[in-house]
Amino acid sequence: MDTTPLRDAHRALLAAAAAVAEAGAGNPPPAGEWDAGQILAHVSLVDAVTVTAVVSAASGAVTTYDNRMAQDTWTLGRVSALAGGEAGLRERVRLHGEALCALVAPLSEAELDTPVPTLLLSHGQVQVDRPVPLRDLVTGLAESELPGHTKQLLALLP
Repeated sequence: MDTTPLRDAHRALLAAAAAVAEAGAGNPPPAGEWDAGQILAHVSLVDAVTVTAVVSAASGAVTTYDNRMAQDTWTLGRVSALAGGEAGLRERVRLHGEALCALVAPLSEAELDTPVPTLLLSHGQVQVDRPVPLRDLVTGLAESELPGHTKQLLALLP
């Protein structure tokens, strides 16, 4: 699988996160939205869940994909604290992105077509609750999830 879009999406997100960090106190997030640290913690968790699904599919193990923990504000705070704040989260997201690209690149078409029982929520609403091919989880990350969070980060710039 060509990982260029996934790699580029991670780079763009990290560039936006760095710009927000350099700008210092920027715009507060709109009510009900996340600040930069929460966005980065969320992306870190989503990347980790995706890595888990990729490794499981490659090993022939049964896997699922569930983003609920990546939505939980307590968990986001805990991940941020464990990473050492926003700088640590940026590094974690960078490394998770590299790992994900390295793991996805050699997968066969059959592995990429592995149906993964998936539960995706956004703002408390179910977006997906059905098996999704592994390739679609990865391309969705590159084409929708990461660019959406990149836009969220850029909206925090003063």
